[in-house]
Amino acid sequence: MAPVTDPSLLIVAHGSPSEPEPQEEALRALGRAVAEHLPGWRVEGTTLAAEGCFEAAAARLGQPVVYPFFMSEGWFTGRFLAGKTSELGLKQLAPFGVDPALPACAAARLTATLQSQGWASRDTALLLAAHGSARSKTSADAPRAFAEKLAQAIAFRSVTTGFVEQEPFLTDAARDLGQALCLAFFALRSGHVEGDLPEAFRAAGFSGPVLPPFIEWNEVPELIAQGTLRQIGQPKEATI
Repeated sequence: MAPVTDPSLLIVAHGSPSEPEPQEEALRALGRAVAEHLPGWRVEGTTLAAEGCFEAAAARLGQPVVYPFFMSEGWFTGRFLAGKTSELGLKQLAPFGVDPALPACAAARLTATLQSQGWASRDTALLLAAHGSARSKTSADAPRAFAEKLAQAIAFRSVTTGFVEQEPFLTDAARDLGQALCLAFFALRSGHVEGDLPEAFRAAGFSGPVLPPFIEWNEVPELIAQGTLRQIGQPKEATI
């Protein structure tokens, strides 16, 4: 691969159509954090919900590599965002949720959570809460594969996946788990995280610790930087 001249990266999330600015600012902050791990790169973050911001950011950056800050390869990444990047002649990478380094990062965070609770993994159930989709069946593939990798990494009593928008629904998956913790398989602190998840947990009687969405993890900016370099053929030694 020819060396990249003046490389640039555009990190793109879905965002919130009803209130785009808070998540737009969160993506701008994420872009600044990722830039600290990509010396010589220009990096920005934006959402699809903020009208015109994706196109404006792409124009500022010239010919950026597009990094989907999404958890699955579904309709938005495979059709909607892919259409936008194709129109602009840009390269789109695989989404954050399928990064091969993410399960080990999550396993370390889950292990630390177990330790803070004084819980043994063999006595604890893991609930993975994900979005899912009635539109795209492939949206469930990433969280299910992720749950399998976590089950291999940590000897939980059980590992269960529940979805907001498809079966098995989160309320059913979260019921009768006993001692349990939850990994929220969401990129942003969205309406699903702040509304749908707590509502499902109340209905199910689930009261265990819930890990925050990935944008709030300190490890994520470096994961994105390393994932970008790996996908464009410029691997960097992992330091997470």
